[in-house]
Amino acid sequence: MTVEKKWQPKIIAFCCHHCAYGAADTAGIMRLQYPSEVRIIRVPCSGRVDEESILRAFAGGADGVVVAGCLEGSCHYLVGNTRAGRRVERMRTFLSEVGLEAERLEMHHLAASMGPSFARMAAEFTGRVRLLGPVFPLVHAAAAEGRCGP
Repeated sequence: MTVEKKWQPKIIAFCCHHCAYGAADTAGIMRLQYPSEVRIIRVPCSGRVDEESILRAFAGGADGVVVAGCLEGSCHYLVGNTRAGRRVERMRTFLSEVGLEAERLEMHHLAASMGPSFARMAAEFTGRVRLLGPVFPLVHAAAAEGRCGP
């Protein structure tokens, strides 16, 4: 009898230190549940998340990527979150051009007090990515069979 390994999406959430990471922390303090597939990477500012970081996340096995920064007008580095938003939009276009679903990448703006919003965003985004399936199905199938590649 074989036990088939069920696919679970891997979600990378780049969260700015000052606000979005605080929202994730607030969700934890409030004991709000969000999917365990969400892995948080704390960054000094969402504006520091560049195109290479996003591509590395996907190349490293992420099925979805969230960039979460401060509320608009509240960035501790003044314009980091707006730069991140423009960068995410460009990357969504790029993802579409290379054949990946743009819905796998999102930008969110959160205050540190918005724990329930973070938990809801994480659950909803994970659900949407789960419906899309693995970003690289052949790689996932090979990994499930214990092979290195497609």
